Amino acid sequence: MQKSNRRKFLGTAAALAAATAVSGNPVADAKAKYPVVHHVFFWLKNPDSEEDKQKLVAGVKKLKNIPTVKVLHVGVVASTEKREVVDNSWHVSELMFFADLAGQATYQTHPLHLDFIKECGHLWEKVLVYDMLEV
Repeated sequence: MQKSNRRKFLGTAAALAAATAVSGNPVADAKAKYPVVHHVFFWLKNPDSEEDKQKLVAGVKKLKNIPTVKVLHVGVVASTEKREVVDNSWHVSELMFFADLAGQATYQTHPLHLDFIKECGHLWEKVLVYDMLEV
């Protein structure tokens, strides 16, 4: 009787873990639904200014209000292991997912995006963009 209960428990636990792994990953879900990825890295003019960083983060977060932006992640450098292949010279990053290339093009000329550039452009000295299409 105990072996049956243990097997049932282990089976249920494995099923729950698998379901969580499949449905609990927002980036994996975004890739499946929104194959166009726009990843931007910003270097601040005043890297020691927490106020400038927070202004930029707040500005980037407003871009979620553009209808073609399906998923938005805003981040700062993580305190991960320092390795040769890791570039942690940037200060703020945005990771966006779009349903298609037309949606990404709409984002580029949307008034909220243009306002963001006007309001926050003075905060950065460098911007690097990586656009990709899921294969």
